[in-house]
Amino acid sequence: MGNSQSTSITLQQSRVVVAGGTSGIGFAVAEAAARSGAEVIIASSRPERVAAALERLPQGTRGESLDFTDEAQVRAFFARIGELDHFVYTAGESLFLQTLSELDIEAAQRAFEVRYWGALKAVKHAAPLIRANGSITLTSGVASSRPLPTWAIPASILGAIESLTRTLAVELAPLRVNAVAPGVLRTALWDNMSKADRESLYDHISGKMPVRRVGEASDVAQTYLYLMQQGFSTGQVIVVDGGHVLV
Repeated sequence: MGNSQSTSITLQQSRVVVAGGTSGIGFAVAEAAARSGAEVIIASSRPERVAAALERLPQGTRGESLDFTDEAQVRAFFARIGELDHFVYTAGESLFLQTLSELDIEAAQRAFEVRYWGALKAVKHAAPLIRANGSITLTSGVASSRPLPTWAIPASILGAIESLTRTLAVELAPLRVNAVAPGVLRTALWDNMSKADRESLYDHISGKMPVRRVGEASDVAQTYLYLMQQGFSTGQVIVVDGGHVLV
């Protein structure tokens, strides 16, 4: 019988850094990781949101405000933290949705700053500090493969993240790099819409979905924890969408 190596990884006493951990998916991941015994550090661009999140997260969670578009800040952040076990990137602004004919090119370029370039800068400085059996998990979305009109920019960003995930899984091996692609969730992602428009969207999507509802951040958080602890998965994009891509 050949040698075998366990791929079971516990989060007990591990250090998990969550970029964008103050709301939505990032908050849910930070909360779940902390409740699984991890030392959790969250980072987000707004100090007031970091403070509010820390009041709700399990005791011992730490947080800092950080502009992920500023590489000097990112470099200094990871230098302060030191070694870690898992890095999760969920940071991002509200969706940039415009038709091609109305597209503001400069605004479209800025839309890449946090979601793509911020992720790349963070991974660049986090990766050398990640201990053996650690991981990086990025965030994509089902619009990468199921785009709609006005989604040219978000779909492009998500597609770039998925390509980046696969490339980094090869380049940074044996460090594991994966991504999660959520479907429609009730999160701050849709805050650029009016409440009435959001509810109309949720109702429309719910009627089409095989699970007959839109998701919650907690529905997706466990997938990030799975990828931290599953030592044999790398270069993968895991879809968690309630069956949205099927319909």
